[in-house]
Amino acid sequence: MIYFIGAGPGDPDLITVKALKILQDADVVLFTGSLVPREVLDVCKEDAIIQDSQGMKYPEIFDFILKYKDKKFARVHTGDPALYSTIAKQISFLKEQNLAYEVIPGITAAFGAAASLGIEYTIPGVSQTMILSRVEGKTPNPEKLENILACKNSSLVFYLSITLLGKLKKSAYKLNYSKDTPCWVVEKATWKEEKIYKGTIDDIAEKVSHIKGIALILFGDYLEQEETQESHLYVKPLHKEIIGDTRTHV
Repeated sequence: MIYFIGAGPGDPDLITVKALKILQDADVVLFTGSLVPREVLDVCKEDAIIQDSQGMKYPEIFDFILKYKDKKFARVHTGDPALYSTIAKQISFLKEQNLAYEVIPGITAAFGAAASLGIEYTIPGVSQTMILSRVEGKTPNPEKLENILACKNSSLVFYLSITLLGKLKKSAYKLNYSKDTPCWVVEKATWKEEKIYKGTIDDIAEKVSHIKGIALILFGDYLEQEETQESHLYVKPLHKEIIGDTRTHV
């Protein structure tokens, strides 16, 4: 069985109990070393074969899987495997080989960052929609950045885009975003090395110009965390006084 495991955003304690049990019993572990903290693998057996996939291309990954296909195999990805993990191509290969697999979800960086910041992505009257995307760089994005930014009443979170803040700023201005629109960056969300930078779309790039690695960009008015209307779920409803008809009917 091949298990695709979401290791969470960085904090080893944020891995799920199910994923933890699989790692404790796995014979072979293939992990993304550039993104998954080594501490996550401290629970593995002493005799487990642990291989860093950093630098490996698809043919090498597939050969490694085939070599140990009869073992309890854990393929460990950062965050949640459903986001920016390339598991679709790996699962397609497993299906071609008639190999069984299971995906174990994990906490993605956007939610780890929200926890660190103490924020909510769905603010009544401000945003009820969350958009996870990336600013187009070397890797094409089928959805134009302008289309994403046009959703001004959404909570925008950009992965893998820290070196493209200039492009985000330029596009935001074209769509008449205010220079004061909040733009925050969380570097290595939930890691021990986590750092938080708060600014606006106008000045955030200067504050984070030194970051080249793992970081998340949060952009939009939702970061103010101020409701413009109250949630109907928790607001006591107003009761209208009902006056009965006191006329005498014959």
